Amino acid sequence: MNTKKKLAAAAAGKGSAKARPEDQRLPIGSTFAYGFQHVLTMYGGIIAPPLIIGAAAGMSSQDIGLLIAACLFVGGLATILQTVGVPFFGSQLPLVQGVSFAGVSTMVAIVHGGGGIQTVFGSVIAASLIGLLITPLFSKIIRFFPPVVTGTVITTIGLTLMPVAANWAMGGNRTAENYGSMANIGLAAATMAIVLLLSKVGSAAISRLSILLAMVLGTLIAFAFGMADFSKVGQGEIVAFPTPLAFGPPTFEIAAIISMLIVILVTLTETSADIIAVGEIVGSKVDSKRIGDGLRADMLSSAISPLFNSFTQSAFAQNVGLVAITGVKSRFVVSAGGLILVILGLLPVLGRVVAAVPTPVLGGAGVVLFGTVAASGIRTLSKVEYKNNMNLIVVAASIGFGMIPIAAPAFYDQFPSWFGTIFHSGISSAAVMAILLNLLFNHLKAGNSENQSVFVAGTERVVQEQDIKCLMEGDRFEGGKLIDCDGKEVPIQSSEKASEH
Repeated sequence: MNTKKKLAAAAAGKGSAKARPEDQRLPIGSTFAYGFQHVLTMYGGIIAPPLIIGAAAGMSSQDIGLLIAACLFVGGLATILQTVGVPFFGSQLPLVQGVSFAGVSTMVAIVHGGGGIQTVFGSVIAASLIGLLITPLFSKIIRFFPPVVTGTVITTIGLTLMPVAANWAMGGNRTAENYGSMANIGLAAATMAIVLLLSKVGSAAISRLSILLAMVLGTLIAFAFGMADFSKVGQGEIVAFPTPLAFGPPTFEIAAIISMLIVILVTLTETSADIIAVGEIVGSKVDSKRIGDGLRADMLSSAISPLFNSFTQSAFAQNVGLVAITGVKSRFVVSAGGLILVILGLLPVLGRVVAAVPTPVLGGAGVVLFGTVAASGIRTLSKVEYKNNMNLIVVAASIGFGMIPIAAPAFYDQFPSWFGTIFHSGISSAAVMAILLNLLFNHLKAGNSENQSVFVAGTERVVQEQDIKCLMEGDRFEGGKLIDCDGKEVPIQSSEKASEH
């Protein structure tokens, strides 16, 4: 190789060393094909929150369709901001953004508390702006949100949504004559069965899209039996830009903002974890600056989204998994997915189609979908260390406290309204308790001992020191018998006989 070729090769090697895996550009056809796959993977998750919140607010199918279109539109813009990035905003990693499940039960609690959708929007704006301000400090307080806290909160999110799935399976409208009928529950069961069967199919693509495909098939079954009504789908515009503040100006209530701020802290923690995870999957360096840019994009999108009738934005963990499964690391693929979401958001007719899906179909899919959220929290809790600490009681008390408003919805009726707004949400209750107990037992260690309670003693096996001293080199247990190094059984003497000698 001559000198010029060596220099050229060295220059190419130097340039490739600086290239980031996520900056890879694919052919435009492949880019949009893979981007569409990202959209399909998260579509069921992004349309569920507006369906739940809109139904809780008593909205018509047209208004719910508007909410769905808005969530798709804003999710697309947030995804583009996160992946393309501008100075100080955007991690420039393949992360799909959308409405987070973390805030759903809190928003429903605000609506049921009399605040209405305007108060929900106001609380999201205020809490997100606070989140934007504390982003530089979040790296210092993130240690107060270890897996024992985040796992507890995520598990509670899934559990608190199960009554929603059950209500949907029964028909959604408690005043309807067919509420809880075998026809409704049967349709929900059929949809759930389709989800499970499709999940078992050998094709990974079909398995990942099992929720969405089951909703389509469940709707076709409902239509065949006259249980689906699409007559209102054509009422309204087919293509339209989301109308800013379509439901009126946001209102701001302190209790609702405090409740939503807890959700924002959980969202910041989840997004930080997703940024770190996708950085490891892609093989790209993720430092505190990049995390900060990603979190600021998250909070800016969340603060602006209510102006376009949407809610809090965060990274979708299932799409992080898709990056790992497909091996497609390009952030521009996800940017293309964001553009597809924006286009879908400009089609309110699509939102009305989704809003017309029979409620029992949503219920059948929701059992699995919401259960998956709870299972994700349990998976996080499985990584928690429970030996010689109080983490078990942190989890137990926090989840139990979070279940109170679910098991007894009227529990806080006699409390002050501000208190009820915060704690009527299971996720807020669990988060507050988990944070406080984690501080009490894991950070304020004064007074802690090795065996504070039965929760500590029960977390591991204990062997007395004098028992260990009796063992010799090569001793082992086989089939409940003690065998020495020569393979001979060593007699085990009862404590009663030992006391006789």
